[in-house]
Amino acid sequence: MAAPDLKTPWTDALAAFLAHLSGERRLSPRTLDAYQRDLDNFGAFLCEHHGRLPDLMTLGDLSSRDFRAYMASRRRDGLSARSLARALSAIRTFFDYAKRRWGVDNAALSLVESPKLLRSAPKPVSESAAKSLLAETGARGGPDWVSARDNAVLLLLYGCGLRISEALSLTGNDLPIGDTLRIAGKGNKTRIVPVLPAVAEAISQYVALCPFATKDDAALFRGVRGGNLSARSVQALMQELRGRLGLPETATPHALRHAFATHLLAHGGDLRAIQELLGHASLSTTQIYADVESARLLSIYDGTHPRARRR
Repeated sequence: MAAPDLKTPWTDALAAFLAHLSGERRLSPRTLDAYQRDLDNFGAFLCEHHGRLPDLMTLGDLSSRDFRAYMASRRRDGLSARSLARALSAIRTFFDYAKRRWGVDNAALSLVESPKLLRSAPKPVSESAAKSLLAETGARGGPDWVSARDNAVLLLLYGCGLRISEALSLTGNDLPIGDTLRIAGKGNKTRIVPVLPAVAEAISQYVALCPFATKDDAALFRGVRGGNLSARSVQALMQELRGRLGLPETATPHALRHAFATHLLAHGGDLRAIQELLGHASLSTTQIYADVESARLLSIYDGTHPRARRR
Protein backbone atom coordinates (compact mmCIF):
# COMPACT_ATOMS: atom_id res chain seq x y z
CA MET A 1 0.00 0.00 0.00
CA ALA A 2 1.51 3.29 -1.06
CA ALA A 3 1.53 5.88 1.70
CA PRO A 4 -0.18 8.65 -0.31
CA ASP A 5 -3.29 6.43 -0.71
CA LEU A 6 -3.87 6.56 3.04
CA LYS A 7 -4.07 10.34 2.84
CA THR A 8 -7.14 10.11 0.61
CA PRO A 9 -9.75 12.29 2.33
CA TRP A 10 -13.10 10.93 3.46
CA THR A 11 -15.04 12.85 0.79
CA ASP A 12 -13.00 11.32 -2.04
CA ALA A 13 -13.20 7.83 -0.55
CA LEU A 14 -16.97 8.16 -0.17
CA ALA A 15 -17.34 9.37 -3.77
CA ALA A 16 -15.35 6.36 -5.00
CA PHE A 17 -17.49 4.01 -2.91
CA LEU A 18 -20.77 5.47 -4.21
CA ALA A 19 -19.48 5.26 -7.79
CA HIS A 20 -18.71 1.58 -7.14
CA LEU A 21 -22.25 0.98 -5.83
CA SER A 22 -23.75 2.72 -8.84
CA GLY A 23 -21.50 1.50 -11.64
CA GLU A 24 -20.46 -1.99 -10.57
CA ARG A 25 -23.24 -3.13 -8.23
CA ARG A 26 -25.92 -1.15 -10.11
CA LEU A 27 -27.94 -0.32 -7.01
CA SER A 28 -31.14 1.67 -7.41
CA PRO A 29 -31.12 5.46 -6.93
CA ARG A 30 -33.17 5.09 -3.75
CA THR A 31 -30.68 2.63 -2.26
CA LEU A 32 -27.77 4.89 -3.25
CA ASP A 33 -29.48 7.84 -1.54
CA ALA A 34 -29.84 5.79 1.64
CA TYR A 35 -26.15 4.83 1.59
CA GLN A 36 -25.07 8.42 0.98
CA ARG A 37 -27.34 9.79 3.70
CA ASP A 38 -26.08 7.32 6.31
CA LEU A 39 -22.42 7.76 5.38
CA ASP A 40 -22.70 11.56 5.18
CA ASN A 41 -23.95 11.47 8.77
CA PHE A 42 -21.06 9.22 9.75
CA GLY A 43 -18.55 11.56 8.10
CA ALA A 44 -20.09 14.60 9.78
CA PHE A 45 -19.82 12.86 13.14
CA LEU A 46 -16.14 12.03 12.56
CA CYS A 47 -15.40 15.63 11.60
CA GLU A 48 -16.90 16.85 14.86
CA HIS A 49 -15.51 13.97 16.92
CA HIS A 50 -11.91 14.43 15.72
CA GLY A 51 -12.04 18.11 14.88
CA ARG A 52 -10.99 17.60 11.27
CA LEU A 53 -11.96 15.86 8.06
CA PRO A 54 -10.83 12.21 8.37
CA ASP A 55 -8.72 10.42 5.79
CA LEU A 56 -8.20 6.72 5.14
CA MET A 57 -5.51 6.48 7.81
CA THR A 58 -7.91 7.95 10.36
CA LEU A 59 -10.58 5.45 9.35
CA GLY A 60 -8.19 2.57 9.81
CA ASP A 61 -7.29 3.78 13.31
CA LEU A 62 -10.87 4.21 14.59
CA SER A 63 -11.55 2.29 17.78
CA SER A 64 -14.68 0.44 18.82
CA ARG A 65 -15.26 3.32 21.23
CA ASP A 66 -15.41 5.72 18.26
CA PHE A 67 -18.05 3.60 16.52
CA ARG A 68 -20.09 3.27 19.70
CA ALA A 69 -19.89 7.03 20.23
CA TYR A 70 -21.30 7.50 16.73
CA MET A 71 -24.18 5.12 17.49
CA ALA A 72 -24.89 6.89 20.78
CA SER A 73 -25.02 10.26 19.01
CA ARG A 74 -27.47 8.92 16.44
CA ARG A 75 -29.66 7.52 19.21
CA ARG A 76 -29.72 10.96 20.82
CA ASP A 77 -30.88 12.31 17.44
CA GLY A 78 -33.89 10.02 17.75
CA LEU A 79 -32.81 7.38 15.21
CA SER A 80 -34.76 4.13 15.59
CA ALA A 81 -33.01 0.82 16.19
CA ARG A 82 -33.91 -0.33 12.68
CA SER A 83 -32.51 2.82 11.06
CA LEU A 84 -29.39 2.64 13.21
CA ALA A 85 -28.85 -0.99 12.18
CA ARG A 86 -29.16 0.07 8.54
CA ALA A 87 -26.62 2.89 9.07
CA LEU A 88 -24.16 0.51 10.72
CA SER A 89 -24.62 -1.91 7.82
CA ALA A 90 -23.76 0.89 5.37
CA ILE A 91 -20.58 1.63 7.35
CA ARG A 92 -19.59 -2.04 7.33
CA THR A 93 -20.13 -2.22 3.56
CA PHE A 94 -17.97 0.88 3.07
CA PHE A 95 -15.16 -0.59 5.18
CA ASP A 96 -15.31 -3.87 3.24
CA TYR A 97 -14.81 -1.85 0.07
CA ALA A 98 -12.02 0.23 1.64
CA LYS A 99 -10.19 -2.94 2.64
CA ARG A 100 -10.38 -4.35 -0.89
CA ARG A 101 -9.42 -1.12 -2.66
CA TRP A 102 -7.01 0.61 -0.28
CA GLY A 103 -6.07 -2.05 2.21
CA VAL A 104 -7.73 -0.22 5.09
CA ASP A 105 -8.41 -2.90 7.70
CA ASN A 106 -10.27 -1.93 10.85
CA ALA A 107 -10.79 -4.89 13.16
CA ALA A 108 -12.52 -2.72 15.77
CA LEU A 109 -15.68 -2.52 13.67
CA SER A 110 -16.24 -6.27 14.09
CA LEU A 111 -16.49 -5.72 17.86
CA VAL A 112 -19.49 -3.41 17.48
CA GLU A 113 -22.84 -5.20 17.69
CA SER A 114 -25.87 -4.10 15.70
CA PRO A 115 -28.91 -2.97 17.70
CA LYS A 116 -31.35 -5.72 18.56
CA LEU A 117 -34.50 -5.37 16.51
CA LEU A 118 -37.89 -6.24 17.90
CA ARG A 119 -39.77 -8.50 15.53
CA SER A 120 -42.90 -6.72 14.41
CA ALA A 121 -46.11 -8.60 15.09
CA PRO A 122 -48.00 -9.86 12.04
CA LYS A 123 -51.19 -7.99 11.20
CA PRO A 124 -53.65 -10.53 9.77
CA VAL A 125 -57.01 -9.58 8.37
CA SER A 126 -60.03 -10.80 10.33
CA GLU A 127 -62.08 -13.78 9.21
CA SER A 128 -64.92 -11.53 8.09
CA ALA A 129 -62.50 -9.25 6.22
CA ALA A 130 -60.92 -12.24 4.45
CA LYS A 131 -64.36 -13.39 3.29
CA SER A 132 -65.24 -9.88 2.14
CA LEU A 133 -61.99 -9.56 0.18
CA LEU A 134 -62.64 -12.82 -1.65
CA ALA A 135 -66.25 -11.91 -2.36
CA GLU A 136 -65.28 -8.44 -3.61
CA THR A 137 -62.94 -9.82 -6.29
CA GLY A 138 -65.95 -10.86 -8.32
CA ALA A 139 -67.77 -7.56 -7.89
CA ARG A 140 -65.22 -5.31 -9.58
CA GLY A 141 -66.34 -5.82 -13.15
CA GLY A 142 -63.98 -6.66 -16.00
CA PRO A 143 -63.38 -9.95 -17.82
CA ASP A 144 -64.65 -13.07 -16.08
CA TRP A 145 -61.29 -14.79 -16.41
CA VAL A 146 -59.52 -11.94 -14.60
CA SER A 147 -61.98 -12.14 -11.71
CA ALA A 148 -61.49 -15.91 -11.59
CA ARG A 149 -57.71 -15.46 -11.63
CA ASP A 150 -57.75 -12.90 -8.82
CA ASN A 151 -60.04 -15.08 -6.74
CA ALA A 152 -57.77 -18.10 -7.24
CA VAL A 153 -54.61 -16.19 -6.29
CA LEU A 154 -56.12 -14.73 -3.11
CA LEU A 155 -57.52 -18.13 -2.14
CA LEU A 156 -54.04 -19.63 -2.46
CA LEU A 157 -52.71 -16.98 -0.06
CA TYR A 158 -55.52 -17.37 2.47
CA GLY A 159 -56.52 -21.01 1.95
CA CYS A 160 -53.02 -22.48 1.62
CA GLY A 161 -50.89 -19.87 3.39
CA LEU A 162 -48.65 -19.28 0.38
CA ARG A 163 -46.40 -16.29 -0.15
CA ILE A 164 -47.13 -14.23 -3.28
CA SER A 165 -43.96 -15.52 -4.93
CA GLU A 166 -44.97 -19.11 -4.20
CA ALA A 167 -48.47 -18.69 -5.65
CA LEU A 168 -47.10 -17.02 -8.77
CA SER A 169 -44.44 -19.72 -9.22
CA LEU A 170 -47.09 -22.33 -10.06
CA THR A 171 -46.93 -23.58 -13.64
CA GLY A 172 -48.90 -25.79 -15.94
CA ASN A 173 -46.95 -28.72 -14.51
CA ASP A 174 -48.93 -28.30 -11.29
CA LEU A 175 -52.20 -29.06 -13.08
CA PRO A 176 -54.56 -30.66 -12.45
CA ILE A 177 -54.69 -29.42 -8.85
CA GLY A 178 -55.13 -32.32 -6.47
CA ASP A 179 -55.39 -32.57 -2.71
CA THR A 180 -51.86 -31.20 -2.18
CA LEU A 181 -49.31 -28.89 -3.78
CA ARG A 182 -45.55 -29.25 -3.67
CA ILE A 183 -44.19 -25.77 -2.94
CA ALA A 184 -40.55 -24.64 -3.12
CA GLY A 185 -40.28 -21.88 -0.53
CA LYS A 186 -37.45 -19.77 0.85
CA GLY A 187 -34.05 -21.37 0.52
CA ASN A 188 -35.55 -23.88 -1.94
CA LYS A 189 -37.05 -25.70 1.03
CA THR A 190 -39.84 -27.89 -0.32
CA ARG A 191 -43.04 -28.50 1.60
CA ILE A 192 -46.35 -30.23 0.90
CA VAL A 193 -49.39 -27.99 1.31
CA PRO A 194 -52.96 -29.35 1.53
CA VAL A 195 -55.37 -27.79 -0.94
CA LEU A 196 -58.93 -27.06 0.11
CA PRO A 197 -61.63 -28.09 -2.39
CA ALA A 198 -62.64 -24.42 -2.72
CA VAL A 199 -59.08 -23.52 -3.73
CA ALA A 200 -58.82 -26.34 -6.27
CA GLU A 201 -62.21 -25.39 -7.71
CA ALA A 202 -61.23 -21.74 -8.03
CA ILE A 203 -58.03 -22.63 -9.90
CA SER A 204 -59.91 -25.00 -12.22
CA GLN A 205 -62.45 -22.28 -12.99
CA TYR A 206 -59.66 -19.84 -13.80
CA VAL A 207 -57.92 -22.35 -16.09
CA ALA A 208 -61.20 -23.01 -17.92
CA LEU A 209 -61.80 -19.29 -18.51
CA CYS A 210 -58.23 -18.14 -19.18
CA PRO A 211 -57.83 -17.15 -22.87
CA PHE A 212 -54.15 -18.12 -22.91
CA ALA A 213 -53.00 -21.68 -23.46
CA THR A 214 -51.61 -23.41 -20.38
CA LYS A 215 -48.14 -24.78 -21.06
CA ASP A 216 -46.32 -27.21 -18.80
CA ASP A 217 -43.37 -24.96 -17.97
CA ALA A 218 -45.17 -21.62 -18.28
CA ALA A 219 -46.57 -19.56 -15.41
CA LEU A 220 -50.08 -20.60 -14.44
CA PHE A 221 -51.28 -17.09 -13.65
CA ARG A 222 -51.20 -14.62 -16.52
CA GLY A 223 -51.51 -10.88 -16.88
CA VAL A 224 -54.07 -9.32 -19.20
CA ARG A 225 -51.57 -9.32 -22.08
CA GLY A 226 -50.54 -12.92 -21.58
CA GLY A 227 -47.32 -12.36 -19.66
CA ASN A 228 -46.62 -13.66 -16.18
CA LEU A 229 -48.81 -12.11 -13.50
CA SER A 230 -46.56 -9.94 -11.31
CA ALA A 231 -46.49 -9.57 -7.54
CA ARG A 232 -47.05 -5.83 -8.06
CA SER A 233 -50.37 -6.60 -9.79
CA VAL A 234 -51.51 -8.66 -6.79
CA GLN A 235 -50.47 -5.86 -4.44
CA ALA A 236 -52.42 -3.36 -6.57
CA LEU A 237 -55.43 -5.67 -6.45
CA MET A 238 -55.34 -5.74 -2.65
CA GLN A 239 -54.92 -1.97 -2.54
CA GLU A 240 -58.06 -1.56 -4.62
CA LEU A 241 -60.03 -4.10 -2.58
CA ARG A 242 -59.14 -2.62 0.79
CA GLY A 243 -60.12 0.80 -0.53
CA ARG A 244 -63.50 -0.52 -1.61
CA LEU A 245 -64.05 -2.27 1.70
CA GLY A 246 -62.60 0.41 3.97
CA LEU A 247 -59.86 -1.86 5.34
CA PRO A 248 -56.57 -0.53 6.77
CA GLU A 249 -53.31 -0.37 4.82
CA THR A 250 -52.13 -3.46 6.69
CA ALA A 251 -54.56 -5.50 4.56
CA THR A 252 -51.86 -6.62 2.12
CA PRO A 253 -51.45 -9.91 0.24
CA HIS A 254 -49.09 -11.11 2.98
CA ALA A 255 -51.78 -10.31 5.57
CA LEU A 256 -53.80 -13.16 4.02
CA ARG A 257 -50.93 -15.56 4.75
CA HIS A 258 -50.83 -14.17 8.29
CA ALA A 259 -54.59 -14.71 8.51
CA PHE A 260 -54.18 -18.33 7.36
CA ALA A 261 -51.91 -19.07 10.33
CA THR A 262 -53.77 -16.98 12.91
CA HIS A 263 -57.20 -18.35 12.02
CA LEU A 264 -55.93 -21.94 12.13
CA LEU A 265 -54.58 -21.31 15.62
CA ALA A 266 -57.84 -19.68 16.69
CA HIS A 267 -59.71 -22.84 15.68
CA GLY A 268 -57.38 -25.24 17.50
CA GLY A 269 -54.61 -25.76 14.96
CA ASP A 270 -51.32 -27.25 16.21
CA LEU A 271 -48.39 -24.83 16.19
CA ARG A 272 -45.90 -27.34 14.78
CA ALA A 273 -48.30 -28.33 12.02
CA ILE A 274 -48.73 -24.68 11.11
CA GLN A 275 -44.95 -24.32 11.07
CA GLU A 276 -44.78 -27.06 8.43
CA LEU A 277 -47.63 -25.56 6.42
CA LEU A 278 -45.97 -22.15 6.35
CA GLY A 279 -42.51 -23.53 5.61
CA HIS A 280 -40.86 -21.85 8.60
CA ALA A 281 -37.41 -23.18 9.43
CA SER A 282 -37.80 -22.31 13.11
CA LEU A 283 -40.75 -22.78 15.43
CA SER A 284 -39.93 -19.41 17.03
CA THR A 285 -40.96 -17.72 13.77
CA THR A 286 -44.35 -19.42 13.91
CA GLN A 287 -44.70 -18.61 17.62
CA ILE A 288 -45.45 -14.96 16.80
CA TYR A 289 -48.87 -16.06 15.52
CA ALA A 290 -49.63 -17.68 18.86
CA ASP A 291 -48.62 -14.42 20.56
CA VAL A 292 -50.99 -12.46 18.31
CA GLU A 293 -53.87 -14.83 19.07
CA SER A 294 -53.17 -14.72 22.81
CA ALA A 295 -53.15 -10.93 22.75
CA ARG A 296 -56.47 -10.94 20.89
CA LEU A 297 -58.07 -13.29 23.39
CA LEU A 298 -56.83 -11.23 26.33
CA SER A 299 -58.23 -8.10 24.72
CA ILE A 300 -61.64 -9.76 24.34
CA TYR A 301 -61.49 -10.99 27.94
CA ASP A 302 -60.57 -7.57 29.30
CA GLY A 303 -63.32 -5.93 27.32
CA THR A 304 -66.15 -8.33 28.06
CA HIS A 305 -65.66 -10.15 31.35
CA PRO A 306 -67.63 -8.43 34.12
CA ARG A 307 -64.75 -8.85 36.58
CA ALA A 308 -62.18 -7.57 34.09
CA ARG A 309 -63.93 -4.39 33.03
CA ARG A 310 -63.14 -1.25 34.95
CA ARG A 311 -66.11 0.52 36.47
